[in-house]
Amino acid sequence: MNYHLGLDIGSSSIKVALVEIESGKSIGVVQEPKEEMSMYAQKNGWAEQKPNDWWKYSCNAITRLKKQHNVTRNQIKGIGISYQMHGLVIVDKDGNPLRKSIIWCDSRAVEIGNDAFKGIGEEKCSQNLLNSPANFTASKLKWVKENEPDTYTKIYKFMLPGDFIAYKFSNKINTTISGLSEGIFWDFKNDSVADFLLEHYGVHKTLVPDIVDTFGIQSLVDKKGETESGIAAGTPIYYRAGDQPNNALSLNVFNPGEVAATGGTSGVVYAITDNLSAKESSRVNNFAHVNYQKGAAARIGKLLCINGAGIQYRWLLNNLAVSSYEEMNTLASEIPIGSNGVCLIPFGNGAERMLNNTEIGTRIVNMNLNNHHKGHMCRAALEGIAFSFVYGMEILKSDGIKPSVIRAGNDNLFRSEIFANTVATLIEQEIEIYNTTGAIGAARAANLHNSDFKAFGKTIMDNDHVMTFMPFKDKQPYLEAYKNWKKELELILNN
Repeated sequence: MNYHLGLDIGSSSIKVALVEIESGKSIGVVQEPKEEMSMYAQKNGWAEQKPNDWWKYSCNAITRLKKQHNVTRNQIKGIGISYQMHGLVIVDKDGNPLRKSIIWCDSRAVEIGNDAFKGIGEEKCSQNLLNSPANFTASKLKWVKENEPDTYTKIYKFMLPGDFIAYKFSNKINTTISGLSEGIFWDFKNDSVADFLLEHYGVHKTLVPDIVDTFGIQSLVDKKGETESGIAAGTPIYYRAGDQPNNALSLNVFNPGEVAATGGTSGVVYAITDNLSAKESSRVNNFAHVNYQKGAAARIGKLLCINGAGIQYRWLLNNLAVSSYEEMNTLASEIPIGSNGVCLIPFGNGAERMLNNTEIGTRIVNMNLNNHHKGHMCRAALEGIAFSFVYGMEILKSDGIKPSVIRAGNDNLFRSEIFANTVATLIEQEIEIYNTTGAIGAARAANLHNSDFKAFGKTIMDNDHVMTFMPFKDKQPYLEAYKNWKKELELILNN
């Protein structure tokens, strides 16, 4: 039996998956370390990790996975890599990291990006970059230039986290258009590296890695990579993408109108379009999707993030007199649609980009202490989080998204019938649920070097489909509850 290997380089842990090439069936997934990886925060708002730690844990996970499933290095025929987006890795001429990686949740470069948005011009940024430079990789690189000039002068190349892992396997430094776009280094209007942004930041173009296709032979494992990872020299790295585009790929989301949703601690709606509109670029991020190709019809992933999602329901689990999510869901199911008027505004996990970076916190409104109890709280929480997804979909629709299918991972929120039925009914779209992970998706994507997207989609349907939530015909009670919630939200926003 031959296999493909998938790595998911997260900020909490590294996950590595093994799939059969022929069937696409997942054989096993392991995680390293078993506890969360260290994160360094020298100052408030900073977040850094050591790139070589990612490699160490990747190698440990590969060793465990091969041992658990009695797989030899020669049975692994290709590698796919998914990774935490927007991180900055800088290396010297010998490929050694010059400092810790400034990772996705580090906010030190916000002001640099905001100044660039004004300095370059909002219209040019929106038309060419489809985003503000904001706190993305390019702005983090400019921060190093301004604050650590001695380090900056030693830089040979910058990389994204997945580029670094591919380099450690192969001793080849390269990146993808999708990767450059997530760092806001890509000019969509001219289909080239964003020279005007590099010039504005005073960054020399020689620091940009070579560009390779997202699918195809990007590099080969070399002898040193074999010694450290236990993967045979000559094994191709076939695929690489940031975690959100990769999550969409894992759910077979490639074409305009297809939407991927995740409902974990925070929620994400990632919708594909062929439109270069950046009308909502202050609330929605736009990146080259994994199947974006120069000169072809655009494939843009519009990413809308909802910070206040599953964290709200978890807070209730920890602070209400309940023992499990199942108990909460049962309590919620006994309460009518609309929670008898109780509304929960779930935005208590920091500033919400889709609300123009306002920080309004969590609010519980219309609670009657004589009539309402914890069941109303549970239902109102699930509905409030569902309504925030619907509100986000309205923003995406105003920016040209016309959803034709929504696919979601089988994670906490989408296991709740109340949550999934509320979303499906209000957006009048069925929601397909799949049991997959980023590491499994990355492993399967290694097979897309043959460009057979139809077979790839069939693999996901055959192996992962759990169920489909259909919109209810009677939309009215859901619509009334949503209008009530939205009215409360707008009162807060307009205050």
